[in-house]
Amino acid sequence: MAKAKTAAPSFRCSECGWTTAKWVGRCGECQAWGTVEQAGVAKAGVTAAGPVTEAARPIGSVAIEAARSRPTGVGEFDRALGGGLVQGAVILLAGEPGVGKSTLLLDVTARWAHEAGRALYVTGEESAAQVRLRAERTGAVADHLYLAAETDLSAVIGHIEEVQPSLVVLDSVQTVSSQAVDGAAGGVTQVREVAASLIRVAKDRGIATILVGHVTKDGSIAGPRVLEHLVDVVLHFEGDRHSRLRLVRTVKNRFGPADEVGCFDLTDTGISSLADPTGLFLSRHSTPVPGTCITVTLEGRRPLLGEVQALVATSALATPRRANSGLDSSRVAMVLAVLERRGQVRLSNSDVYTSTVGGAKLSEPSADLALLLAVASAASGTPLPAGLTALGEVGLAGEIRRVSGLSRRLAEAGRMGFTTALVPADPGPVPDGIRVVEVADVGQALAAARDSAGRNAGLAADSPQHT
Repeated sequence: MAKAKTAAPSFRCSECGWTTAKWVGRCGECQAWGTVEQAGVAKAGVTAAGPVTEAARPIGSVAIEAARSRPTGVGEFDRALGGGLVQGAVILLAGEPGVGKSTLLLDVTARWAHEAGRALYVTGEESAAQVRLRAERTGAVADHLYLAAETDLSAVIGHIEEVQPSLVVLDSVQTVSSQAVDGAAGGVTQVREVAASLIRVAKDRGIATILVGHVTKDGSIAGPRVLEHLVDVVLHFEGDRHSRLRLVRTVKNRFGPADEVGCFDLTDTGISSLADPTGLFLSRHSTPVPGTCITVTLEGRRPLLGEVQALVATSALATPRRANSGLDSSRVAMVLAVLERRGQVRLSNSDVYTSTVGGAKLSEPSADLALLLAVASAASGTPLPAGLTALGEVGLAGEIRRVSGLSRRLAEAGRMGFTTALVPADPGPVPDGIRVVEVADVGQALAAARDSAGRNAGLAADSPQHT
């Protein structure tokens, strides 16, 4: 009589679920160290067919009313979600400590409780009294907003059964633990169990659920990688501690576009949506100043104006200083080298300082041309003309390359009152209200900027960014 075959022992990564036949110290999928554990020995066999929970139907006959989104009342948060919250959807919102996650979600739950029904806010990091104090300060108090301070998963589910909310916020998933598994709260096993249990509750009862997550030093979401796969929406909450601007960036969205960005203004009295945040990224000057240039960046699908500033000074050091804030340091170094080599602007004996305005982060290549013109303007002491914006990627050969979404960027610049744009050759459709000057290389860009400055002398005070 033949013996039943058993499968060989397997090992699985607790972070991403990758499996291997033998133990290794580093996961071959997510590259995490020390996360590969033995998954046990299972009998090999064929899974038999079982009862189905619901019969399969033609896709056209499936009702979609339950999957429609409902606005939360916070416009920019709804924008990031693709319109609002979907019944039974699970959202993971991650961000650094102190960036304003709790303040934002308290506002969301209060507005939801005012308009859509009961909302439950569960905190594992503060007491209910502390949350109430913040709610009083930010004006996020509602009759149908319920607070609970719990760190045990079974108690959290008990509150959900008692309150019967249509929206649940758990702040945060790393502070809650389950008695069903071993390990401390925040560990890989605990986070996976807590998230999986709450996702089951959300799906079974049709409750929109928002889980707050911590981030690691490198900016990735703390906990198992499978957590991001389990949830429906992943949002990153970003912001500089020295700036009021906060961005909610959509990384994953099963119900809408995954490249939306919501903008917020964080103040002492709370957080508010910024439907038009451009003013935060532009400085105010009575007259044009050498070393400044305006560009248009795309945050997801959203065009935002940003200002690049540069200062060039004679260096007294053997190795001139290069300082940068808000720009990609590698791209800054490359643009400076191209400007000196291809544009014949001598910088090797000068200190060069580059920065953005308002704490903006400009990392995409479309800001290259604006950076190049700002540095050239600072080196020559000649201001760029008012109403000028520059869009384009600078290559090592000195060529100016096209960037994505150029028409959308030009439309935003025209809406804000800019009249002239330096763009790469063959820009495609150009919206009304703005004149484009096509430049193929660095030399043409510098010449076009000088020509524009000559034609627009004396008109600097009329530019919208200098009012």
